[in-house]
Amino acid sequence: MIEETLLEALDNMGKALDHVQAQFIGVRTGRANASLVEKIQVEYFGAFVALQQLASFQVPEARMLVVKPHDRGSIAAIEKAVQSSDLGLSPSNDGVVIRLSFPALTEERRKEFVKVVKNMAEDGRIAVRNVRRDARKLLETAKKDGEISQDELDRAEKELESLTHTTVESIDKAFTRKEHELLEV
Repeated sequence: MIEETLLEALDNMGKALDHVQAQFIGVRTGRANASLVEKIQVEYFGAFVALQQLASFQVPEARMLVVKPHDRGSIAAIEKAVQSSDLGLSPSNDGVVIRLSFPALTEERRKEFVKVVKNMAEDGRIAVRNVRRDARKLLETAKKDGEISQDELDRAEKELESLTHTTVESIDKAFTRKEHELLEV
């Protein structure tokens, strides 16, 4: 019972960490990166599809991303989806590929991105603490039902606290890396 609860908590904390790191990738640093646009939803024949399913990506230079659609008929839809996204990119279309130029970030914009990333990190920490709270409730319920002893509960809570601390540290390290990346000129 204790092992199952701790393993489930570890798994959920890992998912929270992965989610935060995936969100960090979506915050641009002025460098071209396919992960910034691959999740954009494109209306393609009446259905919304992720851009990564409709095109391949190349990064010929640091601030340029080339999107090559598998079907040339989808170029207009892809261009429209990129323009309507909140990335602030203006695509140029030559009929075969779409080029996305990433402008250099201003210092003010970099600081705004740091605030956004900080909020993402805090959301991740909250998610980890919620997992800890839920696992604690399960353990305390098991103690009340007589399934585990007080000593087992104490040991499990210490281990749960250790897992929480380790995961929060990982989120903090990821935030620090992203912050340095964003503030780097």
